[in-house]
Amino acid sequence: MTKHLTIVKHPLVQHKLTLMRQVDTPTAVFRQLLREISQLLAYEITSELDMTTKHINTPLQEMDAPVLAGKKLALISILRAGNGLLDGVLELIPSARVGFVGLYRDEKTLLPIQYYFKVPTELEDRIVITVDPMLATGNSSVAAIDLLKKAGANNIRFMCLLAAPEGVQRMKEAHPDVPIVTAAVDEKLNDHGYIVPGLGDAGDRMYGTK
Repeated sequence: MTKHLTIVKHPLVQHKLTLMRQVDTPTAVFRQLLREISQLLAYEITSELDMTTKHINTPLQEMDAPVLAGKKLALISILRAGNGLLDGVLELIPSARVGFVGLYRDEKTLLPIQYYFKVPTELEDRIVITVDPMLATGNSSVAAIDLLKKAGANNIRFMCLLAAPEGVQRMKEAHPDVPIVTAAVDEKLNDHGYIVPGLGDAGDRMYGTK
């Protein structure tokens, strides 16, 4: 992928996002919508994967048919909310290797604090798709990608549900080589670092916590 930012404007993506934004959408419905929209975003972020061919037999004849090339993709969830996107993408790419980066945001400084890191081996030979529903300040996303690059990853893509202009800019400055795929870029961040109009805290809405 060559574009730094791709906004997926497909009607189904935008319709599902509107349902997720509504304050009265129940937790179970929110979770299901997140799984569904993650597959639509994954369709976009994987649209330029390398391909090769495999010789197969159909019921009628032999042929050289297209298959994915290279090592299995690595899907990296930024905990905890990233798991909501991860579940949907795994349904689409069940053979992918999976890793987790645990970060939480200090509510005073808005800076990320790491508490967990476990990723697949041979990241340098894999396409790495990092998932997190919200790209707000961009601090957590930048920190996660810093860690992945230190672990050897050199072909990273970032997928999120919503982004703020501040987060997009922060990512572009820190990691201009990492393309972003999202359903929408909203207006701004508020004083507490939340995306406006946004949809609230994705993790809380997905798990029914506060």
